[in-house]
Amino acid sequence: MKFRTEVEIPNSNKKIEVEDHLFSIGSCFATEISDLLQNGQLQTVNNPFGTLFNPFSINTAVKKLHEAQYYEESDLISFNEEVISLDHHSSFNSRFVHQTLDKINFQIEQGNQFLRKTNWIVITYGSSFIYEFLPKKKLVANCHKIPAKYFEKRLLTNVELTDSIRETIVNLTDIGKEDIQILFTVSPVRHTKDGMVENNVSKSKLITALQEVLPQFEHCHYLPVYEIVMDDLRDYRFYKEDLVHPNSQAINYIWEKFGNAYFSDETMDFIEENFKIAKSLGHKTTDEKNPKYQEFLEKLYSRISVQQAKVKHKIF
Repeated sequence: MKFRTEVEIPNSNKKIEVEDHLFSIGSCFATEISDLLQNGQLQTVNNPFGTLFNPFSINTAVKKLHEAQYYEESDLISFNEEVISLDHHSSFNSRFVHQTLDKINFQIEQGNQFLRKTNWIVITYGSSFIYEFLPKKKLVANCHKIPAKYFEKRLLTNVELTDSIRETIVNLTDIGKEDIQILFTVSPVRHTKDGMVENNVSKSKLITALQEVLPQFEHCHYLPVYEIVMDDLRDYRFYKEDLVHPNSQAINYIWEKFGNAYFSDETMDFIEENFKIAKSLGHKTTDEKNPKYQEFLEKLYSRISVQQAKVKHKIF
Protein backbone atom coordinates (compact mmCIF):
# COMPACT_ATOMS: atom_id res chain seq x y z
CA MET A 1 0.00 0.00 0.00
CA LYS A 2 1.33 3.43 -0.96
CA PHE A 3 0.66 6.46 1.21
CA ARG A 4 2.15 9.17 -0.98
CA THR A 5 2.66 10.04 -4.63
CA GLU A 6 6.35 10.01 -5.51
CA VAL A 7 7.64 12.31 -8.25
CA GLU A 8 10.72 11.11 -10.09
CA ILE A 9 13.27 13.08 -12.10
CA PRO A 10 13.70 11.26 -15.43
CA ASN A 11 17.07 9.56 -15.83
CA SER A 12 19.39 11.51 -18.13
CA ASN A 13 21.38 9.78 -20.85
CA LYS A 14 24.01 12.50 -20.52
CA LYS A 15 25.70 12.68 -17.13
CA ILE A 16 27.49 15.37 -15.14
CA GLU A 17 31.19 14.50 -14.90
CA VAL A 18 33.72 15.60 -12.27
CA GLU A 19 35.47 18.11 -14.57
CA ASP A 20 32.30 19.70 -15.92
CA HIS A 21 31.51 23.38 -15.37
CA LEU A 22 28.07 24.15 -13.92
CA PHE A 23 26.42 27.58 -14.02
CA SER A 24 23.24 28.41 -12.10
CA ILE A 25 21.01 31.45 -12.10
CA GLY A 26 17.66 32.44 -10.65
CA SER A 27 15.88 32.27 -7.31
CA CYS A 28 17.31 31.29 -3.93
CA PHE A 29 16.61 27.63 -4.72
CA ALA A 30 19.26 27.83 -7.48
CA THR A 31 21.70 28.90 -4.77
CA GLU A 32 20.76 25.91 -2.59
CA ILE A 33 21.67 23.50 -5.40
CA SER A 34 24.77 25.46 -6.38
CA ASP A 35 26.03 25.40 -2.78
CA LEU A 36 25.75 21.60 -2.72
CA LEU A 37 27.58 21.33 -6.04
CA GLN A 38 30.30 23.61 -4.72
CA ASN A 39 30.57 21.70 -1.45
CA GLY A 40 31.00 18.59 -3.59
CA GLN A 41 34.01 20.37 -5.15
CA LEU A 42 32.57 20.70 -8.66
CA GLN A 43 33.32 23.82 -10.69
CA THR A 44 30.39 26.20 -10.29
CA VAL A 45 29.30 29.82 -10.65
CA ASN A 46 25.99 30.99 -9.23
CA ASN A 47 23.96 34.16 -9.82
CA PRO A 48 26.44 36.80 -11.05
CA PHE A 49 23.60 39.34 -10.68
CA GLY A 50 22.50 38.04 -7.27
CA THR A 51 19.18 36.34 -6.64
CA LEU A 52 16.69 36.85 -9.50
CA PHE A 53 13.12 35.60 -9.73
CA ASN A 54 11.32 36.26 -13.01
CA PRO A 55 12.23 35.09 -16.54
CA PHE A 56 12.40 38.64 -17.94
CA SER A 57 15.03 39.78 -15.43
CA ILE A 58 16.99 36.54 -15.75
CA ASN A 59 17.00 37.01 -19.51
CA THR A 60 18.28 40.58 -19.09
CA ALA A 61 21.14 39.23 -16.98
CA VAL A 62 21.93 36.48 -19.49
CA LYS A 63 22.06 38.99 -22.37
CA LYS A 64 24.50 41.18 -20.43
CA LEU A 65 26.66 38.15 -19.61
CA HIS A 66 26.53 36.90 -23.20
CA GLU A 67 27.75 40.23 -24.57
CA ALA A 68 30.06 40.95 -21.62
CA GLN A 69 28.28 44.31 -21.56
CA TYR A 70 29.49 46.50 -18.74
CA TYR A 71 27.21 48.77 -16.76
CA GLU A 72 27.76 52.53 -16.74
CA GLU A 73 26.80 55.26 -14.31
CA SER A 74 23.69 56.06 -16.37
CA ASP A 75 22.42 52.52 -15.65
CA LEU A 76 22.34 53.19 -11.90
CA ILE A 77 20.15 55.22 -9.57
CA SER A 78 20.73 56.77 -6.15
CA PHE A 79 18.45 56.10 -3.20
CA ASN A 80 18.87 56.41 0.55
CA GLU A 81 22.55 57.32 0.22
CA GLU A 82 23.30 54.22 -1.86
CA VAL A 83 24.08 53.68 -5.55
CA ILE A 84 21.84 50.95 -6.90
CA SER A 85 21.28 48.81 -9.98
CA LEU A 86 17.65 47.83 -10.43
CA ASP A 87 18.82 44.76 -12.38
CA HIS A 88 20.78 43.42 -9.41
CA HIS A 89 20.39 42.11 -5.89
CA SER A 90 20.97 44.58 -3.04
CA SER A 91 24.33 42.95 -2.26
CA PHE A 92 25.74 45.04 -5.13
CA ASN A 93 24.68 48.33 -3.51
CA SER A 94 27.34 50.69 -2.17
CA ARG A 95 27.80 54.33 -1.20
CA PHE A 96 29.78 55.24 -4.33
CA VAL A 97 29.25 54.85 -8.07
CA HIS A 98 32.65 53.33 -8.76
CA GLN A 99 32.20 50.72 -6.03
CA THR A 100 28.84 49.56 -7.35
CA LEU A 101 30.12 49.47 -10.93
CA ASP A 102 33.26 47.57 -9.91
CA LYS A 103 31.17 44.89 -8.18
CA ILE A 104 28.77 44.56 -11.11
CA ASN A 105 31.30 44.58 -13.92
CA PHE A 106 33.68 42.17 -12.19
CA GLN A 107 30.87 39.62 -11.96
CA ILE A 108 29.91 40.19 -15.60
CA GLU A 109 33.48 39.52 -16.73
CA GLN A 110 33.82 36.46 -14.51
CA GLY A 111 30.41 35.14 -15.54
CA ASN A 112 31.14 35.60 -19.25
CA GLN A 113 34.44 33.74 -18.99
CA PHE A 114 32.89 30.89 -17.03
CA LEU A 115 29.94 30.52 -19.39
CA ARG A 116 32.35 29.94 -22.29
CA LYS A 117 33.49 26.76 -20.49
CA THR A 118 30.10 25.71 -19.17
CA ASN A 119 28.63 22.25 -19.81
CA TRP A 120 25.54 22.48 -17.59
CA ILE A 121 23.22 25.32 -16.68
CA VAL A 122 20.50 25.25 -14.03
CA ILE A 123 17.86 28.00 -14.22
CA THR A 124 15.31 28.38 -11.44
CA TYR A 125 12.31 30.65 -12.00
CA GLY A 126 10.51 31.87 -8.91
CA SER A 127 7.77 34.22 -10.09
CA SER A 128 5.87 35.62 -13.06
CA PHE A 129 5.42 38.94 -11.30
CA ILE A 130 7.53 41.91 -12.28
CA TYR A 131 7.75 45.56 -11.25
CA GLU A 132 8.07 48.58 -13.52
CA PHE A 133 10.09 51.49 -12.15
CA LEU A 134 7.87 54.36 -13.23
CA PRO A 135 10.45 57.21 -13.29
CA LYS A 136 12.47 55.31 -15.93
CA LYS A 137 9.65 53.16 -17.38
CA LYS A 138 11.93 50.18 -16.81
CA LEU A 139 11.09 46.60 -15.81
CA VAL A 140 13.29 45.73 -12.86
CA ALA A 141 14.62 42.72 -10.98
CA ASN A 142 14.69 44.27 -7.51
CA CYS A 143 12.86 47.17 -5.85
CA HIS A 144 15.51 47.70 -3.13
CA LYS A 145 12.85 48.83 -0.62
CA ILE A 146 12.19 51.99 -2.64
CA PRO A 147 8.66 53.27 -1.85
CA ALA A 148 5.92 51.39 -3.68
CA LYS A 149 4.54 54.57 -5.28
CA TYR A 150 7.47 54.49 -7.73
CA PHE A 151 6.54 51.03 -9.06
CA GLU A 152 3.75 49.28 -10.85
CA LYS A 153 3.39 45.54 -10.25
CA ARG A 154 1.97 43.16 -12.85
CA LEU A 155 2.19 39.64 -14.19
CA LEU A 156 4.35 39.05 -17.23
CA THR A 157 2.26 38.10 -20.25
CA ASN A 158 2.56 34.66 -21.81
CA VAL A 159 4.38 36.19 -24.80
CA GLU A 160 6.83 38.00 -22.51
CA LEU A 161 7.49 34.77 -20.61
CA THR A 162 7.99 32.55 -23.65
CA ASP A 163 10.09 35.14 -25.48
CA SER A 164 12.31 35.58 -22.41
CA ILE A 165 12.79 31.83 -21.99
CA ARG A 166 13.50 31.30 -25.67
CA GLU A 167 16.00 34.16 -25.87
CA THR A 168 17.74 32.92 -22.72
CA ILE A 169 18.17 29.49 -24.30
CA VAL A 170 19.53 30.94 -27.55
CA ASN A 171 22.11 33.14 -25.81
CA LEU A 172 23.29 30.44 -23.40
CA THR A 173 23.53 27.91 -26.22
CA ASP A 174 25.61 30.37 -28.22
CA ILE A 175 28.12 31.13 -25.47
CA GLY A 176 28.38 27.71 -23.80
CA LYS A 177 30.20 24.58 -24.93
CA GLU A 178 28.91 22.68 -27.95
CA ASP A 179 27.26 19.93 -25.89
CA ILE A 180 25.70 22.27 -23.32
CA GLN A 181 22.66 21.05 -21.39
CA ILE A 182 20.18 23.50 -19.82
CA LEU A 183 17.98 22.40 -16.93
CA PHE A 184 14.95 24.47 -15.94
CA THR A 185 13.17 24.35 -12.60
CA VAL A 186 10.37 26.27 -10.94
CA SER A 187 11.15 27.19 -7.35
CA PRO A 188 9.01 25.44 -4.72
CA VAL A 189 9.25 28.55 -2.52
CA ARG A 190 5.77 30.10 -2.33
CA HIS A 191 5.65 33.88 -2.62
CA THR A 192 3.00 34.31 0.05
CA LYS A 193 3.35 38.09 0.09
CA ASP A 194 1.84 38.13 -3.39
CA GLY A 195 -1.18 36.27 -2.00
CA MET A 196 -1.85 32.54 -2.17
CA VAL A 197 -4.11 32.70 -5.21
CA GLU A 198 -1.74 35.09 -6.94
CA ASN A 199 1.24 32.86 -6.16
CA ASN A 200 -0.49 29.87 -7.74
CA VAL A 201 -1.31 31.90 -10.84
CA SER A 202 2.29 33.07 -11.01
CA LYS A 203 3.74 29.56 -10.72
CA SER A 204 1.25 28.10 -13.21
CA LYS A 205 2.23 30.69 -15.81
CA LEU A 206 5.89 29.73 -15.39
CA ILE A 207 5.17 26.02 -15.79
CA THR A 208 2.90 26.61 -18.80
CA ALA A 209 5.49 28.80 -20.55
CA LEU A 210 8.26 26.25 -19.95
CA GLN A 211 6.12 23.41 -21.29
CA GLU A 212 5.46 25.48 -24.39
CA VAL A 213 9.10 26.39 -25.09
CA LEU A 214 11.29 23.50 -23.92
CA PRO A 215 10.04 20.82 -26.38
CA GLN A 216 11.53 22.98 -29.15
CA PHE A 217 15.08 22.37 -27.84
CA GLU A 218 16.58 18.88 -27.45
CA HIS A 219 19.25 20.07 -25.00
CA CYS A 220 16.77 21.71 -22.61
CA HIS A 221 15.01 19.79 -19.84
CA TYR A 222 12.46 20.42 -17.11
CA LEU A 223 13.23 19.22 -13.58
CA PRO A 224 10.04 18.71 -11.54
CA VAL A 225 11.40 20.31 -8.37
CA TYR A 226 8.20 22.28 -7.74
CA GLU A 227 6.17 19.11 -8.15
CA ILE A 228 8.40 17.11 -5.80
CA VAL A 229 7.79 19.57 -2.96
CA MET A 230 4.11 20.24 -3.70
CA ASP A 231 2.97 16.70 -4.58
CA ASP A 232 5.56 14.30 -3.18
CA LEU A 233 6.65 15.79 0.16
CA ARG A 234 3.38 17.69 0.78
CA ASP A 235 3.97 18.29 4.47
CA TYR A 236 4.98 21.31 6.57
CA ARG A 237 7.61 19.20 8.33
CA PHE A 238 9.66 19.65 5.16
CA TYR A 239 9.64 23.45 5.53
CA LYS A 240 11.64 25.90 7.59
CA GLU A 241 9.99 27.80 10.42
CA ASP A 242 8.67 30.43 7.99
CA LEU A 243 6.53 27.65 6.41
CA VAL A 244 7.61 28.91 2.98
CA HIS A 245 11.16 27.74 2.29
CA PRO A 246 11.98 24.00 2.04
CA ASN A 247 14.21 22.84 4.88
CA SER A 248 17.46 20.90 4.63
CA GLN A 249 15.65 17.56 4.65
CA ALA A 250 13.61 18.57 1.60
CA ILE A 251 16.65 20.02 -0.18
CA ASN A 252 18.62 16.83 0.42
CA TYR A 253 15.71 14.72 -0.86
CA ILE A 254 15.63 16.73 -4.10
CA TRP A 255 19.43 16.63 -4.30
CA GLU A 256 19.41 12.83 -4.05
CA LYS A 257 16.84 12.52 -6.85
CA PHE A 258 18.76 15.02 -8.98
CA GLY A 259 22.05 13.18 -8.42
CA ASN A 260 20.57 9.79 -9.24
CA ALA A 261 19.24 11.17 -12.53
CA TYR A 262 22.19 13.30 -13.63
CA PHE A 263 25.47 12.31 -11.92
CA SER A 264 27.76 9.68 -13.38
CA ASP A 265 28.84 6.98 -10.93
CA GLU A 266 32.29 8.57 -10.75
CA THR A 267 30.80 12.00 -9.98
CA MET A 268 28.48 10.58 -7.34
CA ASP A 269 31.37 8.84 -5.55
CA PHE A 270 33.55 11.96 -5.86
CA ILE A 271 30.90 14.25 -4.35
CA GLU A 272 29.93 11.88 -1.53
CA GLU A 273 33.56 11.48 -0.45
CA ASN A 274 34.05 15.25 -0.56
CA PHE A 275 30.98 15.76 1.64
CA LYS A 276 32.49 13.36 4.18
CA ILE A 277 35.86 15.11 4.02
CA ALA A 278 34.24 18.53 4.49
CA LYS A 279 32.41 17.24 7.56
CA SER A 280 35.67 15.87 8.97
CA LEU A 281 37.44 19.18 8.32
CA GLY A 282 34.90 20.81 10.60
CA HIS A 283 35.92 18.59 13.49
CA LYS A 284 37.48 20.55 16.36
CA THR A 285 39.62 19.44 19.26
CA THR A 286 40.85 21.00 22.48
CA ASP A 287 44.21 19.22 22.16
CA GLU A 288 45.74 19.56 18.71
CA LYS A 289 48.93 17.78 19.81
CA ASN A 290 47.05 14.66 20.82
CA PRO A 291 48.60 11.70 18.89
CA LYS A 292 45.15 10.36 18.00
CA TYR A 293 44.14 13.73 16.55
CA GLN A 294 47.38 13.94 14.58
CA GLU A 295 46.70 10.45 13.21
CA PHE A 296 43.17 11.57 12.29
CA LEU A 297 44.58 14.58 10.38
CA GLU A 298 47.14 12.45 8.57
CA LYS A 299 44.46 10.10 7.31
CA LEU A 300 42.21 13.02 6.37
CA TYR A 301 44.91 14.78 4.34
CA SER A 302 45.66 11.48 2.63
CA ARG A 303 42.01 11.23 1.57
CA ILE A 304 42.14 14.81 0.29
CA SER A 305 45.25 13.99 -1.77
CA VAL A 306 43.46 11.03 -3.35
CA GLN A 307 40.54 13.30 -4.31
CA GLN A 308 42.84 16.01 -5.66
CA ALA A 309 44.54 13.47 -7.92
CA LYS A 310 41.19 12.71 -9.59
CA VAL A 311 40.71 16.20 -11.06
CA LYS A 312 42.62 18.96 -12.81
CA HIS A 313 40.84 21.82 -11.03
CA LYS A 314 41.73 22.95 -7.53
CA ILE A 315 39.75 21.45 -4.65
CA PHE A 316 39.90 21.96 -0.87
